[in-house]
Amino acid sequence: MAVTMNDVARAAGVSLKTVSNVLNDYEFIRPATKQRVQDAIAELGYEANLTARSLRSGKTSMLGLVLSDLSAPYYAELASKLMKAAAQRGYRVLVEQSDAEGSAELNALQGPFRQLTDGLLFTPLAIDADAVASRAGKKPLVMLGEHILDPRFDLVTMKNEEAAAAVTAHLLGSGRRRIAVVGASPGESAGSAGLRLNGYRRALEEAGVPFDPALIAPAEWRRDTGAAAVAGLIEKGVRFDAVFGLNDVLALGAMHQLLIRGIKVPQDVAVAGFDDIDEARFASPSLTTISPGMDEIAERSIALLLDRISGRESAGQGLHVEAGFKLKVRESAP
Repeated sequence: MAVTMNDVARAAGVSLKTVSNVLNDYEFIRPATKQRVQDAIAELGYEANLTARSLRSGKTSMLGLVLSDLSAPYYAELASKLMKAAAQRGYRVLVEQSDAEGSAELNALQGPFRQLTDGLLFTPLAIDADAVASRAGKKPLVMLGEHILDPRFDLVTMKNEEAAAAVTAHLLGSGRRRIAVVGASPGESAGSAGLRLNGYRRALEEAGVPFDPALIAPAEWRRDTGAAAVAGLIEKGVRFDAVFGLNDVLALGAMHQLLIRGIKVPQDVAVAGFDDIDEARFASPSLTTISPGMDEIAERSIALLLDRISGRESAGQGLHVEAGFKLKVRESAP
């Protein structure tokens, strides 16, 4: 026979309401009383009916997180930090991988995944702002990333353009003048790639160095494509003395390609990335990169979402937050 809350109350010598308050983490409970209830729960093996509790309260204490690719180191590290920030506030995070497919992103907005959560952290890559607005419903939603910059939505992101300008200025300051960019198309100006390319171009202009579209190598943001993009530049005879990978895995792939070809890093070609994933510190040589404030992004996005859920932040025009960044100078581009 299943153990009930009444059984816990009798064993602990408290009221049913007190047991309920302990289960819901009510803060104004004497520690000794809370401990008695928790001891009774453990001794009896009581398991709370979370479905019934959520139906009564209208809250699940769960947050949703939709990312395009959990195998990408940046997304994996960000997800971990978001989970920790949520746990510190009594919430758990359900994660959904969209594979950057429109149908998966739309399902995350309207399907069972959304119903199980009190609010959503969302990184759409395939759908636009109007598609989100038409399906977002009434539950709070906070955007992450740069694909959708729309005043209707809360957004927590990074200073892409300023950070890219900083790393480019660092490379220029070390005497590099032919800086290849891996991960964008020459005319790109939107999204993460476009914003980082804008920062690169701004730093060149401020240094009086002409922009050369031949130095821009398009590539999907993976190690193998970073390596292939650098190989393509070399085989085309494009001269360069530095490589700026628009994320760290591109930069690491590029650096691998240079090293296996006998091109010394940083003596012959300096290499820099963006994201400061854990692997960047342990590469050989270690990777100069931008740390885009991942801890701050996690803390501020969770705080903003919970403020919306609780009503502490009133509905209205979306809030746009940009985390700070740091340039981490390491061996690949001292």
